[in-house]
Amino acid sequence: MSAKTKLIELIKSEAVFHGDFTLTSGKKASYYIDLRKLSLDHRAAPLIGEVMCDLIADIDGVVAVGGLTMGADPVASAIMHESVKRGENLNSFVVRKEPKNHGRGRQVEGPDVAGKRVVVVEDTSTTGGSPLKAIAALEKLGAQVVAVAVVVDRNAPAKARIETAGYEYRYAIDLADLGLDPQ
Repeated sequence: MSAKTKLIELIKSEAVFHGDFTLTSGKKASYYIDLRKLSLDHRAAPLIGEVMCDLIADIDGVVAVGGLTMGADPVASAIMHESVKRGENLNSFVVRKEPKNHGRGRQVEGPDVAGKRVVVVEDTSTTGGSPLKAIAALEKLGAQVVAVAVVVDRNAPAKARIETAGYEYRYAIDLADLGLDPQ
């Protein structure tokens, strides 16, 4: 069984919750995909790393992955660890929602990304707001954002918003893979 198939099965069995939920967009949904439950799980994190490394493998010159804390953090870490296993050695970074008001006052933590090709990652994306906020912070530092890559695409406005802003949007798993209808 492939890493993607194993990950889909884990998400379906342990990270899809049915009920009445309010999404980031304010829209109501009859299910919620809580990938943080799995992105921090020892069974799923290595699968996320494999699947996401495969997803971005054809993008030349990428040196780091990351995104807005908190959803992107375990995804970026999983990619970093898998890349080391593959001999690719991608770094990861964390983008704070706001710059720190003490110390060095940084908004982006991790290796220097100025002038470097990076991919913004996210666990799930509904509106695209988190990746776009991360992109703004990265571009202030001079990073070259070459794509946004998400584990699960909710078939929501995120893809269109990110592509309209001029960035390639990729996803590993969609709602059909999870047996869910778009809402």
